[in-house]
Amino acid sequence: MNVNLPDPGRCVVMGVLNVTPDSFSDGGRYLGLEDACEHAREMWARGADLIDVGGESTRPGAERVDADTELARILPVIRTLADEGVLLSVDTTRAAVAAAAVEAGARMINDVSGGLADPEMARVAAESRMPWVLMHWRGHSRDMQSLASYEDVVAEVRAELMSRVDAALAAGVAEDSILLDPGLGFAKDAEHDWALLHGLESLRELGFPLLVGASRKRFLGRLLSEKDGTPRPAEGREDATAAVSALAFAGIDAAAFVAAGAAAEAAVAAR
Repeated sequence: MNVNLPDPGRCVVMGVLNVTPDSFSDGGRYLGLEDACEHAREMWARGADLIDVGGESTRPGAERVDADTELARILPVIRTLADEGVLLSVDTTRAAVAAAAVEAGARMINDVSGGLADPEMARVAAESRMPWVLMHWRGHSRDMQSLASYEDVVAEVRAELMSRVDAALAAGVAEDSILLDPGLGFAKDAEHDWALLHGLESLRELGFPLLVGASRKRFLGRLLSEKDGTPRPAEGREDATAAVSALAFAGIDAAAFVAAGAAAEAAVAAR
C-alpha cells in the first residue's frame, strides 16, 4: 500500500471538513480558519486517522466556485493542520488546487470526478505519488442528478471506475496510489446507493482499496423519514452513517476506506 496512507492495522476513520458556506451537512459552520482547525483537531483527538478538507460544495445542485476561492478557503487550514502533524487529504476536482494542497501538506487527493473534471489531475497524482481517490462521477453537482440512469448500477459503476483506473495507469499513476469510491449520492438515487452498498464485493474484486462515503447523505435521510414522508435532516443522520459504514466494512474483507460524516463517526476498513 502507498506509504502515505494510514495503516494502523484496524479500521481507519476519515473525518470530513467542509470549509464552505453551502455544503449540505455543515455548510458555513467551519468557514473561518479557527473554526475549521478547531473542528479538525476535535475529530483528530476523537480518533480520526485522516481529515478530508474541501473548499467547494459538491451537494446536488451546487454552483461551482473559482479556483482562487477554493484555494483561499483550504490552504490556510491545510498549512496550519499539517504543521501540527494532522494527516490530511484534499477534496477537489482541480489539478492546480490539488498540487497547491499537496505542497501545503496534504497527503492524499480525493477527487470526486475521478479525473474527468480536469485532465491534468492524473499528472499531478503521478508526479506527487500521493494516493488518489477516483470516485464514480458523471457530471458536476448542478446537473448530476439528471444523469442518474442505470440498467445495472453495480455493473455500470464498476465498468466506469475501471475506465478511470486504466486512464490513471496510462498517465503514470502508480497502481498502489489508487483508491476507488462508488460515489454514493453522486448521479445516484437512493435505490442506486443501496444497490451499490449491497454490491461492494463486486467493486472490491477490482483489487483496489474502497472509500465508501455514506456521510449523512440523502438516502439515509429518506430511510429515516417521518411518517408524513419528510426526510430526516442531515444533523439527525449520524447514527445511520455509523451503522451503514460499519456494515460496509463488515461486508468486505479486503482493504477499504469508509469516509465518515462531518462528526467522524464512521469506521473505515484498513488493510
